[in-house]
Amino acid sequence: MPSTQIQSISQELPSLPLGRSVKQFLDYLIVEAGLSNNTVLAYGRDLKGFLKYCKSNKISQLQQIKPPLIQNYLRTLAQDPKDTSSRGSELTTAKAGSSIKRSLVAIRMFLRFAKLTGLIEDDLTTILESPKIWQKLPCVCSKQQVITLLNSPCPDEPFYLRDKAMLELLYATGIRAGELAGLKTSDLNLNIGYLRCLGKGNRERVIPIGKVAIAAAVEYLTNLRPRLVRPFSADSLLLSRTGRPMSRIEIWRLVKKYAVRAGMPRNLTVHTLRHCFATHLLAGGADLRSIQEMLGHVDIATTQIYTHVDYERLRKIHKEFHPRP
Repeated sequence: MPSTQIQSISQELPSLPLGRSVKQFLDYLIVEAGLSNNTVLAYGRDLKGFLKYCKSNKISQLQQIKPPLIQNYLRTLAQDPKDTSSRGSELTTAKAGSSIKRSLVAIRMFLRFAKLTGLIEDDLTTILESPKIWQKLPCVCSKQQVITLLNSPCPDEPFYLRDKAMLELLYATGIRAGELAGLKTSDLNLNIGYLRCLGKGNRERVIPIGKVAIAAAVEYLTNLRPRLVRPFSADSLLLSRTGRPMSRIEIWRLVKKYAVRAGMPRNLTVHTLRHCFATHLLAGGADLRSIQEMLGHVDIATTQIYTHVDYERLRKIHKEFHPRP
């Protein structure tokens, strides 16, 4: 079932030039491609911005979209919003390279859909080049910093058991905030020590859980969750004070709260714990293919970024094997 945010964007699109075609594309992503609500929502936002740019340039038909128009749009995304030298630039704000690349991906997929469904004759995506951006290395904390974060919830706080279990599970499994928010109690097998989660593209994976995280989850499930659960949230794992399932936004906010309390870097997020999970496994000797499976990466090239951040392991190897350490 599409989220209310996706429905809101879909209702606005027909009022824009080309809007009905984009709405068909978003429906295709949900029904046929099976993409997650968050992914479809991101594509919807990117394409809505592109349609506004088309409107400002008096483009109302799919056949009028040409590579120069797309390239000019991408340039406006990178412009300072105070610079209105380019038509349509007032519709955008300056974007990071990664955001511009994502917008191009959304436009590419939309045009490929249009070609596939016969709305246009030529596939313009084959001659569009991706903007070259520097690969940003993920923010990774030391093991001691992560331990400080995991110990930041206070035992005398009312939701200590839930928040402790939340943090321990994030670091123990490397799952995303949305994946943790969607976990059911039936997804955990604490006797054997693993959880099952549904990742991007509705791909299911099984991830082992360590003893510390198991103990935190058991304590939460035994001593706090029974007091929070309501009939409408009978199987959801993490519950709010009102008994409803926690959202990924709530999980992000809680992690930020405890990061501040622990004196962690200001840019620490839930995803930072995912990076720490992968990097610390690699430092401990885990092979890249196993880390790929646990993270749910389709392409191992995505996982290989962690080989660039494991500086401590490289220093140890250098010291051990170099003839003049």
